[in-house]
Amino acid sequence: MFNQYESVFIATPVLSDAQFKEVVTKFSNLVTENGGEIINEEDWGLKKLAYPIQKKSTGFYHLIEFKAEPSFIERLETMYRRDERIIRFLTFRLDKYAAEYSEKRRNKVKAKAEEK
Repeated sequence: MFNQYESVFIATPVLSDAQFKEVVTKFSNLVTENGGEIINEEDWGLKKLAYPIQKKSTGFYHLIEFKAEPSFIERLETMYRRDERIIRFLTFRLDKYAAEYSEKRRNKVKAKAEEK
């Protein structure tokens, strides 16, 4: 039984572009290697944090939307905690309404990208 999840993590701002891409690849591969399916990924870039975390005021935000077994989430969050490059993360299961909204949002983003 696969559930649909969204996971957003914030990486430390001291990473270079190559290092940030390595972090993103690591967690994307973790999802697929454990039988999950990535639906969507969005790089939100460097953003200001609402409050300082580990004496940092900015961070690289990244969203991964995926389908996976419920038992996988514990493993994913353990990997987030073990990686010192990740300063915050949030993973939650999407209900059917949230999944529909997410799909509409993705289609809207795609349509805007095609217009350009």
